[in-house]
Amino acid sequence: MIALRAVGLSISLLVSVLASADVTHTVANREAYAQPFTGLDDGQLERFFRGRGLFRQAWVVAPSRDETVDGLGPLYNRVSCIACHPKNGRGQAPGQGEALRSMLLRLSVPGQDAQGGPKPHPVYGDQLNELGVPGVPGEGRAHVHWQEHAVRLGDGATVMLRKPSIELRELAYGPLDEVLTSARVGSPVFGLGLLEAIDASTLQAMAAEPKPDGVTGRVNTVWSVERQGTEAGRFGLKANQPDLRQQIAHAMLGDLGITSTLAPEQNCTPAQQACARAPHGGEPELDALQLGDLYFYLAHLAAPARRQRAEPVVIKGEQLFSAIGCTACHRPELVTGKHPLYPALSQQRIAPYTDLLLHDMGAGLADGREDFLASGRQWRTPALWGLGLSERINPGSGFLHDGRARSLQEAIVWHGGEAQIARQRYVGLGVQEREAIRVFLESL
Repeated sequence: MIALRAVGLSISLLVSVLASADVTHTVANREAYAQPFTGLDDGQLERFFRGRGLFRQAWVVAPSRDETVDGLGPLYNRVSCIACHPKNGRGQAPGQGEALRSMLLRLSVPGQDAQGGPKPHPVYGDQLNELGVPGVPGEGRAHVHWQEHAVRLGDGATVMLRKPSIELRELAYGPLDEVLTSARVGSPVFGLGLLEAIDASTLQAMAAEPKPDGVTGRVNTVWSVERQGTEAGRFGLKANQPDLRQQIAHAMLGDLGITSTLAPEQNCTPAQQACARAPHGGEPELDALQLGDLYFYLAHLAAPARRQRAEPVVIKGEQLFSAIGCTACHRPELVTGKHPLYPALSQQRIAPYTDLLLHDMGAGLADGREDFLASGRQWRTPALWGLGLSERINPGSGFLHDGRARSLQEAIVWHGGEAQIARQRYVGLGVQEREAIRVFLESL
């Protein structure tokens, strides 16, 4: 048995962590990722449901009779937010040789843009948009091919790991020379307002804390369009967005081609003349009220509460999760600061199992693509709350940034870099101990 070690919090405190009741819920069906905070008044609930309607809305090509939801494209990936975040949960990686569905492909070339972020490809921009409105050719097609290899665990059991390679076809605007790519599946969208409310000083303090096993942690410093300066990054798989409003605006533009006050330019490069000539749905296409409603909705999606926490196997798994070193990055408890707009998000004790920091995850998970201060090997620690409902809500969706892991065990075994020692401890566990960790994770 591995000796229990305190990593940031003692085991007794880990067991006692409970998020505040008004920002969690006990619903455990397929709508568990779509629940509002309890205690919202009638006006707030009306705004929440307006935002939900926009998140689920299928946007249409301009011009249309309903000018409030037109402006799709000219280049785009999907027609709605929910298409890449089904049931507000994880997207799914495609099967062998299949086209992307709820996966997208980031693009860049070596170097940085004017704000220090990735430098877009001069012809294809920062994301492959496979689809175009009538008269505008989609940029091309990406197909995924999976390569598998076996990893043997300490007790002789074998885990099959798979890794994607991307094949680009039907490129409409010429070759993609010297391009850096990164495949990503949609992430869960509940609890984001609470993560936004974590103070930058808290992030910096966590990054500065001494940690065991060679774990460090870094705050990404990214560009705020609204405030025209650099700030701590919190959102995106590499923490490349400073706040939830900007995350929403850039996703609307990148995935749907919908402009907003924070992303007012159409997603056409100078080489894409048909794209530039296509009709638009207003300037901007997502007005300030709509952006505010989307923001309110995503900020007030409650996180599922823990389940079965008193079960002996869950308690054992929680203890092992800490003992092998996982809580150095997957922090069980955080306390939010004062949110500037929404009091319900302020001073909440939450259990997201993340530190929101960048960590080197090793060569196996590297995409080789820098993003502000994030290296090609670094990723933001994903939140684990709600993890145990993932298979119920999004069957077969997988885990990790590109959905490569088909099980929680595969996801853990993929860990490297700063997580290498914790991974080695996991690999050395017996089958019953590994099973206890799985049951604990599925209680979140």
